[in-house]
Amino acid sequence: MARPAVHVVVGKPLVSGGADVLAVPISQGPDGPVAGPGLAAAGSALGLDLLALARREKARGDAAEIVAIPLTDPAAPAEQVLLVGTGDGSPTALRRAGAALARRVRSRERLATSVVAGAGPDGVRAFTEGLVLGSYAFSLRGDTPNANGAAPKRDHVGAVDLHVDGRRAGAAGPAVERGLRTADAVCLARDLANTPSAEKTPAWLAAQAKKMAGRAGLDVEIWEPADLEAGGFGGILAVGAGSSRGPRLIRLEYTPADAPAGAALPHVVLVGKGITFDSGGLSLKPSDGMVAMKADMAGGAAVIGAMSALRALGVGVRVTGLVAAAENLPSGSAFRPGDVITHYGGTTVEVLNTDAEGRLVLADALAYADANLDPDVIVDLATLTGAATLALSRRMAALFTPDDRLAKALLAASDAGGDRLWRMPLVDEYLPALDSPVADLAHVPHQQHRKVQGGAITAALFLREFVGRRPWAHIDMAGPGKIDGDEHENTKGGTGYGVRLLLRWLEAYPAKARTR
Repeated sequence: MARPAVHVVVGKPLVSGGADVLAVPISQGPDGPVAGPGLAAAGSALGLDLLALARREKARGDAAEIVAIPLTDPAAPAEQVLLVGTGDGSPTALRRAGAALARRVRSRERLATSVVAGAGPDGVRAFTEGLVLGSYAFSLRGDTPNANGAAPKRDHVGAVDLHVDGRRAGAAGPAVERGLRTADAVCLARDLANTPSAEKTPAWLAAQAKKMAGRAGLDVEIWEPADLEAGGFGGILAVGAGSSRGPRLIRLEYTPADAPAGAALPHVVLVGKGITFDSGGLSLKPSDGMVAMKADMAGGAAVIGAMSALRALGVGVRVTGLVAAAENLPSGSAFRPGDVITHYGGTTVEVLNTDAEGRLVLADALAYADANLDPDVIVDLATLTGAATLALSRRMAALFTPDDRLAKALLAASDAGGDRLWRMPLVDEYLPALDSPVADLAHVPHQQHRKVQGGAITAALFLREFVGRRPWAHIDMAGPGKIDGDEHENTKGGTGYGVRLLLRWLEAYPAKARTR
């Protein structure tokens, strides 16, 4: 995805020429907006009392609030000044301010801003992420690249000059770079989720992961249908059986470049659901329910996106990404309600609803990770259940884990990165609802157990059966993985949810050698 060029500027006045638009911060105060860094100097240079204008417009300084002041003098150094609300000045507020500002200046050539002049590295990174993510657009219109040989219409400001305090300049550059690398990873995940399923086959998704791995310095392995058959991946094969476009299992490997030879680094495994289109299979969805199902691989997209940035961000632990990719379609070869499938490792599962397919492909990948990769921790991400959305809305994902320390670390990463997360209970009393008279497990509750409800909980309990005794977390991102309209830094369609969460968590993960 094309994005704005972002430059750190030190020691120059904001009103120094060359920018179409100037943006200065205002924040919340007890009696109205308060001037932020650079506002007074910009106002003086322009001959304007910008704070008085903010008050005249009844601005409050809330995060992402924007007041536009046109500059009508032909001699003015810019066309417009934007007063940008930064709220409480937190990274979350600055990320939202960056996204709102990016949307306001989409058609401009150059923006100069002092919004983060006084912010620390976390605030600068968050604001940079907001600028890029708020600029994101996905389109297959005729004016996009390669259409009739014409140059594509630009959907974002050309360049952004971030003016920072000289005392903070040393930290600002690296913070901007981390923000750009993170936002690029999110945009990759968005592109993957937003690509129509006519193009996005499991093989296509595997090819995109392989291209990314080449750019990011990762090792990659792809299991094709014959490999999956030989390996005993019964869940992935069953879900993909109804499609003429066979399933894949994608494995991505990252090892830090500076890892000492023979060092036993901590090993994290990320597992993503990669259903490239979900019709429901023979348990067919209504047509309205299929419209957004091109994004049912958003968990897998999050894993691919996060893996793309590990080397650039200097993550200090070994990470393996697994994406179980299949297309769930009805046909004469599709799997059926009542079938019993054998997962990787030998666990048998009675299928009761082919529209609960995500947990079946995840189960294979989780069992494979437990049996072969010896991870210190496993985290899976999936657009898994409508129940999670009913519980937490489209703004927040559900976190399930029996490990309090892991939950604390992931919730801290959620707060830092902006991918919102709420811990939900794993209720052991619900596990008998997954009893089966003919297999080791049923993948959804039988009719007599439907009174249990708690569909997101029973799905998490099912997945727990495949991780052995490993520390494990399941993130049900059915709500925030795809949304119906722009909100803050998130955009309509695939949001890239989970990338920022995983990256903040992995950046903070202790890189000390394993003790077991």
